[in-house]
Amino acid sequence: MFARTVTRSEDTLEIAPEALAGAVAAALIADLNAELSALYPEPGATHFHLDPGEVAPGAGAFLVARLRGRPVGCGALRRLREAMLVREVGPRVGELKRMYVAPEARGLGIGRALLVRLEAEARTLGLERLVLETGTRQTEALALYRRAGFTDIPPYGEYAASVTTSVCLTKAL
Repeated sequence: MFARTVTRSEDTLEIAPEALAGAVAAALIADLNAELSALYPEPGATHFHLDPGEVAPGAGAFLVARLRGRPVGCGALRRLREAMLVREVGPRVGELKRMYVAPEARGLGIGRALLVRLEAEARTLGLERLVLETGTRQTEALALYRRAGFTDIPPYGEYAASVTTSVCLTKAL
């Protein structure tokens, strides 16, 4: 694994792997969960499950974006291995999870940089396609994914139970 540094004027953005069980990941995910729970108070509308083994080296990745050294975003990639999901979405598919950029850092290209890096990680793992779920009320996230070439697909896996609040997308790599 390698760190990626992008310099924009006086801002330095670094994206690097981080332990899902670490304090930085826990803080970012807690902020994400709070934001999603407020946006989607409906029962069954939020899907927070991600195990450390799913993002371990060789299986996936959990990345943290730091702006001027401060953690401001994260994103995860996991290989889909569950038989039911593979039947629904196909083999050699990875799923993006836990994409988040802190509100004060939005609009700076951090989400796009995380997405590009996660796509690179997926290619390194030999994945041929990515899928993801985001919420209907997350218009900025939907715009980001669609600009990056993701297209709509029917809800898969656990998201089939939340069709009124979930949008599922895919992209060939």
